[in-house]
Amino acid sequence: MSAHYFIAIPLPEKIQILFSKWQEELKGKIPYKQWPYQEDLHITLKFLGPVADNKLTALKNELHTIKNHQAFSINVGGIGTFGNPVKPRVLWADAEKTEALSSLYEKVEEATDNAGFQKENRAYRPHITLAKKWAGDAASVSIDQIKSDYTDRQTILINHIVIYKIHPQKSPKYEVIEKYMLKRDD
Repeated sequence: MSAHYFIAIPLPEKIQILFSKWQEELKGKIPYKQWPYQEDLHITLKFLGPVADNKLTALKNELHTIKNHQAFSINVGGIGTFGNPVKPRVLWADAEKTEALSSLYEKVEEATDNAGFQKENRAYRPHITLAKKWAGDAASVSIDQIKSDYTDRQTILINHIVIYKIHPQKSPKYEVIEKYMLKRDD
């Protein structure tokens, strides 16, 4: 079976530390099965699933066009959820959907399409997964309260993207196999 891969924006260490602290504070309050490792926190651009070696080579070649995309900054932080408002399937930190991020996403979609991957049919919703897979009854604090308690936002520079290989049995689970720098004016 082929390994699974995805394309993402890795987070700076200081942001990983901040969100890891949030995770630790929330673990005793809300019952999720999975809390990603600090080093695995990221903003997904495209989940690829299983990829054969020849298709991975084609993808790597296509993604080199990313180097022409200008580096940019976005704000990250604040809490949101996907799914049931009382027992949401995913708890996430927001990643600001700017014009620059949307443009980068479109370039990744174009590159993956050119390499033979299926286009995404859902609207892009950038986020950083903090926890997933609700694993119990009610939380000891409401999700609305959590959203109002965790509002801190930080600015990050996005100057590269990566292809991650997923290792389900390891910790951290994600290994960078390729890095693509964005254009800088300095």
